[in-house]
Amino acid sequence: MSEIKKVFHNGGGILQLTPTWVPRGFNEPGHRLRLHPDDYYAFGMDRGGICERWLGSVTVALNGPKTGPTEGMSFVLADRASGSRILFADFVKELGADLIGADLQKAYGTWPTFAKIYDYEKPLFHHLHLKEEQANRIGMHGKPEAYYFPVQYNAYLGRFPLTYFGFDPSTTKEEVMECLRNYDVRDNRITELSRAYRIRLGTGWYTPAGVIHAPASLVTYEPQWNSDVNTIMENVTMGEVNPHHLLTDCAPKEEKEDLDAIFAQIDWEESTRPDYKETYFRAPKTKCETTAGVEKWVAYANEWIAAKETTILPGQTYELRDKACYCALVVQGHGRFGNFECEAPGLLRFDDISGDEFFISEKTANDGVVITNTSSYEPLVILQNFANNNPEVPASV
Repeated sequence: MSEIKKVFHNGGGILQLTPTWVPRGFNEPGHRLRLHPDDYYAFGMDRGGICERWLGSVTVALNGPKTGPTEGMSFVLADRASGSRILFADFVKELGADLIGADLQKAYGTWPTFAKIYDYEKPLFHHLHLKEEQANRIGMHGKPEAYYFPVQYNAYLGRFPLTYFGFDPSTTKEEVMECLRNYDVRDNRITELSRAYRIRLGTGWYTPAGVIHAPASLVTYEPQWNSDVNTIMENVTMGEVNPHHLLTDCAPKEEKEDLDAIFAQIDWEESTRPDYKETYFRAPKTKCETTAGVEKWVAYANEWIAAKETTILPGQTYELRDKACYCALVVQGHGRFGNFECEAPGLLRFDDISGDEFFISEKTANDGVVITNTSSYEPLVILQNFANNNPEVPASV
């Protein structure tokens, strides 16, 4: 039996993952990821601060010329005593359908999604993610994404707790083109054309690929498709200048100086939708509730991704059953998760192992994971992100 199969077997179809930290050369860390204050620049000062943690990822970050070959990719804890780790992508490749299920294996040949928690002190720039057909032209995938704002990571909301979505329906295409023409000339103030919503904790949004948006400064749990492609159309964000290459990085070589082609990346119809909030705001939807716990859908009603928040009450044992594989993140409390001890971290060093992240195979998810909250006081709260193959996900708002 290979080491990968042995780890999978010993875990009862559950893999314990280790933290995957991702630095960014823009914005600044919000210092809410439960990472030690001394470690936010562990990749080096030239790489920027750690602002993201990726979960269940087989994707390399799009992070400039110094990006490491496995930067953004998750690792499985193979042996707790020695701390040895194996690339999660190697598990997906070797185990295939035994891990992710026959449907995902047939459709994509891999785990096609991941989640992240990102933590920026300031709001992000007004930007979009390419649609699938656009991303395919540069050898990437499109990036639809969902947001959920967990209370547990948001005691402080950052400097701007509002998100801009799209453009006001009265906006003309010429107004946006004028902003693009001014990208290297002056502050283009493109968010003056948008509309902002104050973020409510414990709720979420869905953002289709092609919709321009400028996320709030909250810690955000973001299930997304398997990609890291961005076009930044705002050139100054709270005093920080966004260099020209951020506008053109994800354009094909022949279109990097073609503003009409860059503008065409915008899904204009969805970005100017009058009923945007009614269509894409996501209040939690209860799946089931017992005296031991409650499950709530927090990302749903789209064809790409889904997520759930599961809460087990103090001192209770709960059997969690799902119709598809998923990655789990413990955001509050401690207890047992299948064969594993689990706990939300208080403080992690850069290289620490944690007990808060797991990947659950399709068969084990179907058979059920027994979870025990060993606290007498706090709930045990777990976020789960799925791909698009779970038949229980609500199809409508």
